[in-house]
Amino acid sequence: MESTTATVKPQFSEAAKAEIARLFEHYPAERRKSALLPILHIAQAEFGGWVSPEVQDLVAETIGILPIEVYEVSSFYTMFNLKPVGQHVLEICRTGPCMLRGSDELTAQLERLTGAKVGETSSDGLFTLKEVECLAACGTAPIVQVREKYYEQLDTPEAVDAMLAELRNLVHRPLLPWEQTGLAHSQQ
Repeated sequence: MESTTATVKPQFSEAAKAEIARLFEHYPAERRKSALLPILHIAQAEFGGWVSPEVQDLVAETIGILPIEVYEVSSFYTMFNLKPVGQHVLEICRTGPCMLRGSDELTAQLERLTGAKVGETSSDGLFTLKEVECLAACGTAPIVQVREKYYEQLDTPEAVDAMLAELRNLVHRPLLPWEQTGLAHSQQ
């Protein structure tokens, strides 16, 4: 027997659509593709912290470009998650200066404390560990980025514990620019 379950096509919230329209105002009509990166950020925020192929198709349709053009960009940049992630994505810098200051030990400690390996999400759904290239904070290494915030000098167990405690105690994620008016988030 065939399945009768229809897949619901993702749609942007009205607030996100308004923000996308505002972005398009910054570019000539023939250059709408220039808004691809910020629209991917909006999409990732709207749809649970990652951009599924269906969401990438929505982005392509919204901009008026081919889906492959979105796939190429979203798969190139590590800031876009191509599979479901936890509430907090811990981006661990793995380049030379951070390694010299203990990023390998930091990664091992985060794996032990969260129960997730790099590339995985903790069983409680709070943390996804992700190694990334230079975060440009070599002087305060080792470093982890979570959204727009840097957690620096994570070279002691106490500093790592404090970061994780702060993240565990967040009541909600930070508001996004187009949500400042109090509009509801489409995926919460």
